[in-house]
Amino acid sequence: MTVSRPAIVIFGAAVRADGSASDTLLRRVAAAAAFGAVQDLPIYMPTGAVGRHGGSEASVMAGLLAGFGVPAGDIVLEETGTDTLSSVRAVARLLRHHRGPVYAASSAYHLPRCLILLRLAGVRAWKCPPPLFPAATGIRKRWFWRMREMAAIPWDVGIIAALRVTGRV
Repeated sequence: MTVSRPAIVIFGAAVRADGSASDTLLRRVAAAAAFGAVQDLPIYMPTGAVGRHGGSEASVMAGLLAGFGVPAGDIVLEETGTDTLSSVRAVARLLRHHRGPVYAASSAYHLPRCLILLRLAGVRAWKCPPPLFPAATGIRKRWFWRMREMAAIPWDVGIIAALRVTGRV
């Protein structure tokens, strides 16, 4: 993909049993669409494979983006990523020849890991403003997600660093 348009990578979240977007997924897409509305012809790249329910996270996000008025031709699905690290690796391959700015769209607690991994994978990425309201409303649940990220960052960084050494990012 050799283009200079902005690319907005949207990291997935759960799809409900009925195939609809979880609150987290909906908020991530809404934030990406709002940010994209003030960009010059952005390309949206939702990432996420089929999880426990419904279609792929990426395809559910594409449907939401269409509802926000994004033309289908401006959406590039990445449907192989089963977690943040595999999504980053897949997106890095797709953006290998991309010359425009790249933005990561996710929840506030998740953005630091997304940005670190994208940059380690060779993608110069910046953050898209996260959703204003967290999907998790209880303080325990919010801290659970924050603590999960604190553990995941060094783990994923170690893996991607080893992949870089072997040239397999």
